[in-house]
Amino acid sequence: MPRPMTIAEKILAAHAGLDEVVPGQLIECQLDLVLSNDVTAPIAIGEFRRIGVERVFDPAKVVLVPDHYVPAKDIKSAEQAKIVREFAHEQGITHYYEVGCMGVEHALLPEQGVVGAGDLVIGSDSHTCTYGALGAFSTGVGSTDAGVGYATGRAWFKVPESLLFRIDGTLRPGVSGKDVILHIIGMIGVDGALYRAMEFTGEAISALSMDSRMAISNMAIEAGGKAGIIEVDDVTRAYLNGRVERPYTEYHSDPDARYERVYHIDAADIEPTVAWPHLPSNTHPVRESRHIAIDQVVIGSCTNGRIEDMRAAAEVLRGRTAAPGVRCIVIPATQEVYRQCMAEGLMDAFISANCAVSTPTCGPCLGGHMGILAAGERAVATTNRNFVGRMGHPTSEVYLASPAVAAASAVLGRIGLPEDID
Repeated sequence: MPRPMTIAEKILAAHAGLDEVVPGQLIECQLDLVLSNDVTAPIAIGEFRRIGVERVFDPAKVVLVPDHYVPAKDIKSAEQAKIVREFAHEQGITHYYEVGCMGVEHALLPEQGVVGAGDLVIGSDSHTCTYGALGAFSTGVGSTDAGVGYATGRAWFKVPESLLFRIDGTLRPGVSGKDVILHIIGMIGVDGALYRAMEFTGEAISALSMDSRMAISNMAIEAGGKAGIIEVDDVTRAYLNGRVERPYTEYHSDPDARYERVYHIDAADIEPTVAWPHLPSNTHPVRESRHIAIDQVVIGSCTNGRIEDMRAAAEVLRGRTAAPGVRCIVIPATQEVYRQCMAEGLMDAFISANCAVSTPTCGPCLGGHMGILAAGERAVATTNRNFVGRMGHPTSEVYLASPAVAAASAVLGRIGLPEDID
């Protein structure tokens, strides 16, 4: 009889064709999806060519999403996107998303039903861990591993230890999934889950929507996590059923599964949180951050660009305007989110608040385009990283926050909460 295992261990064992695995074990696994974007795919394609095979292992299981520097900001980015486009057409890639159809990859794939529970996914982008919110094991890899994945459909893994984060009780009003994960990263540090599978459970997690859960799993990498997994429940099933294109498999941790460490968190202790520069772990309550004046706000990204995030921002911005001297940029994460914003009247709220609204792109999050910061400027962003120079000049500063806090900060001209307005 197999040993008691965690969700992460069960998914890896199943894809390795083994009855059980143990932390530290080296295994080779069959992959369900290999993902790349316009920054990482050209390198992976080069590695694929070096291997010498003619065709990808399965054109339905390689996903190519140009989203980082598109719509192309310059000749170099256009050339990058062209490499991806031509490879996708050459190989007959089923899941290639052109400008006008694409979205920010980690919002797009769940929305389009490309990823399901129980999947094993690698992506040459660190925030591939997002799909753990669906009950999948998904993790970021280098472009070399992605290129080998294109060719073989396989990858090797060291089975990670698992950490359990049990969050019980009820979250305070105004506290979102973004606040939950910032609280955890602030608690354990940016290497507190280094090469560990982070598993999130408890009453507070069960009460969250899929959008909020994806924000939590998305930032597991900011604590060093190999994966960020939430077990499948009725909320997950309601999201997946009728959406996901392949049959999915639920895995649940055994009651006596071994965790390297279990963290017990009282949901009532979590409050609206901001990560100050220059690490996601440099967290402070919003109430201690009200003195910080800002120049720009970015609402979007693979962390917080989904419809729930747009609604939260619009609720704050409706009937108000961004403070003089503050640029507020709103980027729905996918075309479908953009369309839903229009249908619900959210776009009118954004434009009336003097926000610039963009087609889906990762642009400002990585300092690519659509929101570069000049020397000494400060931004509040619903993105996931605030490293030195992340969004522009090395002396600029990025403060990570939830959509509601970001929107309130745009109106106030400083970091603050919705209730601070008026």
